[in-house]
Amino acid sequence: MAKLSMERRTSNRYDVRLQVHYRVSQRGGMDRSGTGTTYDMSSSGLSFRSRKPLPIGAHLEMVIEWPARYEDIYPIDLQATGFVVRSENGRTAVRVTSRKFRVLADSAQSVPASA
Repeated sequence: MAKLSMERRTSNRYDVRLQVHYRVSQRGGMDRSGTGTTYDMSSSGLSFRSRKPLPIGAHLEMVIEWPARYEDIYPIDLQATGFVVRSENGRTAVRVTSRKFRVLADSAQSVPASA
């Protein structure tokens, strides 16, 4: 009898390479932060490359640099929180618990004035 491989994920994953900045908060431990690059993302999770393994169960706050811009001028980022579900060989998987886009309208970029 042949084994069937069942995909457990309920959301489609998309291969995207975006810069992610994260902060780890863990009860009883020191907060630490770092940067990485995403491997794939869905509405309920993401995985990214990190230099060191992150603790399973740790809470993460993440800011992901989005490739699009609002009105072709203002940078957009995706703010997300979640919990580490796997972390090995430089790859961390996160179950996302909240997410929202933020337009950086007051960024250091100058907006050209019209004459």
